[in-house]
Amino acid sequence: MTPGKQPEAGHDPRASVDPGESLTAAKKPGRKAAAGFAEPVDELVAEPATSSKRRGGRGRAMAPWLVMCCYLIAAVALTARLWADPAGRVQSGNPGDVDLFAWFMRYAATAVAHGRLPALVTATMNAPQGVNLMWNTAFLLPGVLLAPVTLLAGPQVSLTVALTLGFAGSAASLFWVLRRWGASVSAAALGGAVYGFSPALVDSGVGHYHLQFAVLPPLIIDAVLRLVTGRGHGVRVGVWLGLLCAAQLFIGEELLVYTALAALALVAVVAVSHPAAVPRRARGAAAGLAVAAAVFLIVDGYALWVQFAGPLAEHSKFAGALVSRPSWFVTPPATLLFHTRASAAAAAALLLPSEYLTYLGWPLIGVLVVAAAVFWRDLRVRAAAVTWAVLELCVLGGGNVPVGPFRWPGRLLPWHWLEGLPGLAQVLPWRFAILADGAAAAVLAFSLDRARAAVPRADGWRNWPRAALAAVALLAVLPLVPLPYQAAAVPQVPAGWQETFARLRLAPDAPVLVLPFPDAFHPDVLRWQADTGQPGSLIGGYFIGPNATGQASFYFNTRNEQTDVAWYLSELWQGQHPSSRSRAELRAVIRSWRLAAVVVEDTGQQPQLVSVLTGLLGRPAYHIGAMLSWQLRPAPGPAGHR
Repeated sequence: MTPGKQPEAGHDPRASVDPGESLTAAKKPGRKAAAGFAEPVDELVAEPATSSKRRGGRGRAMAPWLVMCCYLIAAVALTARLWADPAGRVQSGNPGDVDLFAWFMRYAATAVAHGRLPALVTATMNAPQGVNLMWNTAFLLPGVLLAPVTLLAGPQVSLTVALTLGFAGSAASLFWVLRRWGASVSAAALGGAVYGFSPALVDSGVGHYHLQFAVLPPLIIDAVLRLVTGRGHGVRVGVWLGLLCAAQLFIGEELLVYTALAALALVAVVAVSHPAAVPRRARGAAAGLAVAAAVFLIVDGYALWVQFAGPLAEHSKFAGALVSRPSWFVTPPATLLFHTRASAAAAAALLLPSEYLTYLGWPLIGVLVVAAAVFWRDLRVRAAAVTWAVLELCVLGGGNVPVGPFRWPGRLLPWHWLEGLPGLAQVLPWRFAILADGAAAAVLAFSLDRARAAVPRADGWRNWPRAALAAVALLAVLPLVPLPYQAAAVPQVPAGWQETFARLRLAPDAPVLVLPFPDAFHPDVLRWQADTGQPGSLIGGYFIGPNATGQASFYFNTRNEQTDVAWYLSELWQGQHPSSRSRAELRAVIRSWRLAAVVVEDTGQQPQLVSVLTGLLGRPAYHIGAMLSWQLRPAPGPAGHR
C-alpha cells in the first residue's frame, strides 16, 4: 500500500493483489521494477472482507462463468435470425463479402478433408494465374478449426458459429484481461460487453468476419503489458505472445496491425508515466519480445515469405489521405436499438454498414472524458484513456478533417504520419475503432471501480450513491445496445448445377468459366462453389491480386485482354449489348484460360451470349435444368473422377 495511505472501509488489504499475481509476488527479489509500472491495486478495487469472501467464496468463483454464459446468450440473441436456419440465412447488408467468406470456409475445409493444410497460393479461384491468399481476408485459422462443421453442415453454418463465438469470445477475452489488471467482476463484465458487442464489432459482423472475430487483440495487449511491467516469466509470456500474434495473422492480418499500434500507444503511456523504471525493465522486456518475435517467425515465417516474396506478391502505393468525420462518433446507425430514421439514413449515406464502425454516442463519450479527468492519477485509467484518445484520432484518418465550416489539419493527426509507411497503404483508419472501443471499455471499467471505492458501503437505501454510479455507467452504454441482425436467404444453387458437373466429370483442377462471371458484383457463383464444392477451379473471382505493375487490384480494375473479354461476356449474360469482340480475340483468351468447360446459367435473357458461345464452341454438350454447358476437354479416366 502506498505510504501514508489507509485502506478504505470495506477493503481487505490481503485481497487487493492483481488477480494475475500471487500474494507475495511484489515481495520477491527483482519485482521492484515491475511495481514501478503498476499503481497499487489495493487503492483501486474495493473487495469484501476475508470473512465475507469465505462465506460467498463459491458464488464468487462462479460469477465469471455466469458472465461468460450471459455473453454467449447475448451473442445468440444478436444472431437469432440466423440460427433460425443457420444453413440458409445470412445477415443482410453485405452479401458479396458473406459469399466470399463462405468460399474461404469451403476452401479450408476441402484441404482438411484431404489431410492437409490450405495452400497459401491457389488456382481454385482466378485460374490459371491463381490467388495469393495472404493478400486476401482468407480467415484460414477459423476455417481449419471449423472444417468439421463445414463438411457436415455447410460453410454458412460455420460462418454463423464463427460470428456468434466472435461476439461472446471477444467480450470474454477483455473480461479476463480486465480482471487480471484488477477490475472487479461487475466492472469487467460491463467492459467486456462494451467491447464484445460494440458498434464496431456489430457492424464489422455484417460480412467482415476477419475483423469481427476480435478475440485475440486483448490477449495480445495483455501479454505485451505483462512483458514490459515484469508481471510474469519473460520467456513463457514471450512464447505466449508469439503464438497469439501468429494465430491472429491467420485470422485477420489487418487487425494485427491495429493491435500492434494500440499496444505501442499503451506501452508509451506506461513508460512516460514511470520513466525511472524504463532502464530497469528494458532488458527483460526486450528479451521477452525477442522470444515472441522468434516464435512468431517460426510459425508464420513461411507465410510472410509467400506474402511478400512468393508467387503473386503485390504492393500498394499510398493513394491519398482517407478521412472520417467527427459526426460519425455520435450518429447512430440502423444496427443499434436507439436510432432515428434520420440518423440511420445519414449513416447509410456515409459508408457501407460493415464499415460504419466509429459510433460511441454522446453519453459514453462524456462519461469517459469526465472519468479520465477525475481518475487521471490511476495509471490504468490514464493509460487506457490516452490510448483511447490516440486511437480515436487515428480513426479520423490522415487528411484535413471537416469540422463544421472548418477543416482540422491532417498533419495534426497521428495517422497522417503513419499512413504512407510501407505495408500500411491498405489499412482503413476507421477500423481503429475496434481497438478504440476496447480502450474505452477499459476506461469505463477501471473508473467505475475507482468511483465505487470512493463511496463507503452502506445498508439499504443508504447505499444509493453506489447504485447511482452503476446506473450512470449503464445509461452511458445503453445507446450501444444492438438490434438482432436482419437476415436474408442464402443464394440458392440453380437447378441442374450439380448434375451438370456430374455429367462433365472434370478433373479436380480443371478450370471452368462460369457465367454469370464471378467477381465483386456477382458473387453468387462463389456461393454455389462454396455450397457444393463444384467446380474445382474458377476463372475470375472476388479477390485482390497484382496488376501488370504489381499494384493490388480487384479483377476488373485491371485492364487487359482477359478482363476485357470477361467483361464482354459478363455484360452479354446480363442481357446488355456491349461492343462486339472479334472471334480471334475471344478464342485467344479462351485458350489462355486453358478451359475444360464453360457453364452458363440460362435465365432466358441470354440469347446473344448463347449465340456467341455456340459460334465459338459449337452446340452445348448438356442442357440440364437452368444450366447450359460446353465441354472443351474430354472427361478424364477413372483416376480423374470426383
